[in-house]
Amino acid sequence: MASTVAILVDADACPVKEEVYRVAYRLNVPVTIVSNAHLRVPQHPLIARVVVNDGFDAADDWIVAHASDATVVVTADILLADRCLKLGATVISPAGKPFTTSSIGNAVAVRAIMADLRAGGDRIGGPPPFSKEDRSRFLSALDQALGKLLRARRA
Repeated sequence: MASTVAILVDADACPVKEEVYRVAYRLNVPVTIVSNAHLRVPQHPLIARVVVNDGFDAADDWIVAHASDATVVVTADILLADRCLKLGATVISPAGKPFTTSSIGNAVAVRAIMADLRAGGDRIGGPPPFSKEDRSRFLSALDQALGKLLRARRA
């Protein structure tokens, strides 16, 4: 069991980085922002930035290499979520939806069906616009996940 609780953020298109920072500061939990491009991050001892090369899945591979049962991974990428769950990580989407070992199989299947529909020329809409409710749900889910991990480490 890894000893240090940490947050890993799949950051290139993440709309909740500021929320992650706020929770991390409050709970004194380190955050690593992982991206393919240089992103601005706060100058703070708890915040680290990793810029990977632009190779296919380079950010995902870095996150998987550093994920453990002591990490919360923030991502909207279903396949990355699946890989991290297999390592015991807690995974939360930016909309606040926790990915679980019970739900990930269905999410992967739906993703594959949607990809097939798009490849066949069907016009399907994307996800709904990001909302205040999504942001609030994310904050609650992140706080709950970190609280659970921190309590487990103290026990």
